[in-house]
Parts: sequence; C-alpha cells; structure tokens
Amino acid sequence: MTLLSLAGAAAPAGAAGTSGAAPRATGSTAADPTPGAPKKLFSIDDQRVDESSGLAKSAKYDGIWWTVNDSGDTARVFGVDATGEVRVVLKFKAPVKDVEAIAVDRDGVIYIADIGDNNRNREMIEVYTIPEPPELEDQEDVKFHRYDFEYPDGPHDAETLLIQPETKRLYFVTKVKTKPGAFYAAPASASREGTNKLTKLADVPAGPYGFTDGTFMPDGKTVVLRTYIDVATMTWGDEPALVARAGTPVAQGESVAVGPSGSDLLVGSEGRSSPVYQMAAPAKRTAAKPPAASTPAATPKPTATASTAPKNNHSLRWIVVGAGLLALIITFVTFPAGRRERLDRMAENARLTGQPPPNPHGRRRSNA
Repeated sequence: MTLLSLAGAAAPAGAAGTSGAAPRATGSTAADPTPGAPKKLFSIDDQRVDESSGLAKSAKYDGIWWTVNDSGDTARVFGVDATGEVRVVLKFKAPVKDVEAIAVDRDGVIYIADIGDNNRNREMIEVYTIPEPPELEDQEDVKFHRYDFEYPDGPHDAETLLIQPETKRLYFVTKVKTKPGAFYAAPASASREGTNKLTKLADVPAGPYGFTDGTFMPDGKTVVLRTYIDVATMTWGDEPALVARAGTPVAQGESVAVGPSGSDLLVGSEGRSSPVYQMAAPAKRTAAKPPAASTPAATPKPTATASTAPKNNHSLRWIVVGAGLLALIITFVTFPAGRRERLDRMAENARLTGQPPPNPHGRRRSNA
C-alpha cells in the first residue's frame, strides 16, 4: 500500500529548528530515558487545560508537547513544557464540534482531529491543520486548512489520529466499547475540496472501552494505542499486529505521545491538574537464555567391572590356547611320531630290567 501525505497541508512558517527559542526539557527526569516503571514527569496545572484529550510531541521545539481540550472548548492548541507549564496558546477560528486528538508531522504541521461522535450521527468528521509557530508566542488567529472525511460503513466514534512519519498519511482508529475497533486510512492524497472517503484497513484488538489516543513511534514501524487503563504496542503494516500491552498509573487515560528520548512514551489523563507520566513502550518479552553448559570432566579409565571381566577372561583363554598349540607344535617338531614311540618302549624296557632310561638326545643316562 502506497502511503502519501495530505495534499496542501499547511506548512510551518519557518524552517524546523531554525527559528524561535527552542526550550529544552528541564531536569534529569525529562532528559533521562525511562528505565522501566512509569514515573510522573509533570502535571498540567493551567486552568485553561481542564480536559486534555490528546498529546503530541513537537517536531520543532525540544521539550514541548501540544495538547487540546475535549468537546466543549473552542479551536485552540496549548504548548506545554516538561514542567507542565503552558508556554504558548494557538487559536484558530474554526467551528469545532468534538476535538479528541492531536498529532504533529515531521515538517512541524499540527493536526487537530475533530472526530468525536458519541452518538454516531455525524456524516462527516474534520481534521484541521496549522503550522507550529516561528516563535513560542501566543497567536489569536492562526491560518488553518480543513479536511473532511467520511467512513465507508456509517458513522463511528473515534478519539485517535495517527500520522505515518515518512508518508504523512492519516489513519483513524474507531472507539468501540464491547468489540474491536478498526483502522481507517485516509486517501493517499487527501483533498480540501469535497469529502474524502476513508478505507477500512484492519481491525484493532479489543481494548477496555476502546482506544482513546495513539501515536506512531519515530521509526514509522510501530504504533502505540492508548485505552483508559493501558497502552498497546503494534507493528505497522497492511495487517498491524499486537506486540505487547502494559498498564498505566493514571485512570481515565486520554493521551499518549512520544516521550523525551524519542523511544519512550508520555501518558496522560483528563481533568484539572492532570498528571503526565513517562514510561517505556511495551515490548515483547524474550525467553531467558538457557544456562551455559558445564565443562565435561575428564573421562575416567575403565576398571575391571562385571562388564569388562568377561572380555578379560576371553583374552586369557586365547592366551592359554595359543600356548598349548605352540607346545604341541614344538612337541611334534622335536619328537617325530616314530622316535617318540621307540623312546617310550626303551624307557619301559629299562624300567623292567632296572637299566637307566634312554637319553632322548641319543646319550645313555648314567646313574652316577
């Protein structure tokens, strides 16, 4: 599937990273990568942010995250730093209904997703784009672009907008309480003229009361989705696959964003003084490595056991038999048959007559 950007998206007023003071996350908490367990990074104590319903890492300013209020607020975006302080407010004059998500592409374009539909009666949903500002200063009338979208199978409630980093194509995740929702893809090149038809891409795993936010990780190969109580990591593709899930320390979870290190996450909730936690993205656990094989001991020499004794006895028998055969051969060689019988008779006659026995070598044996 070819993934392309929205056509005509609003471009940032300045080149990314070249204009404006770029605030950096303060304190070691924001700078250090998350070791594992979630830890509180900050709280949004500004009274103007009373129902944060999305969070997105700035592409232009280090240590800034953009957020929006849920339904009931006007069209505005808040820039929050790593201490929870609102550093900038951007306002644009659009007739928003139920803003539920926010995202930022690599070019520093902010996408505000007016996609909430609790009653499932909206024929269209809208996404507005504005540029990240050249300076972190409040703006009252930011120019915006509007894109209209329509589901292929009727209205859906949704609170998640995803932007694929490399292609900048948009994806929506529907929010369903009792069964799996789905990924819907915007056209490869969306238009600001008319209504863009969405295409269902794939189902998403069922989540507790549905998914409330999501983000692509910077590599573009992983998506993280947020529910009220946990986050889920998925591999990206034509058929996204669940990798792992992990609980979060905040209830009524409404937001997730790429964290300070670029590989970790920030998760937040709605309400006044809403806390934001830093945590690792859930990853599949790998099986423990088997223990190293021990060095084999030297093989002991075999002893004369019951299993080796028959073999030794067998060898001994062959030695005895061989010796006997050798003696027999010597006897036959030394004493030919006729001579042996003659000596036997001579020995017998000598015994009867009292004479000395004959000498087998031809000499008569003397009694002396």
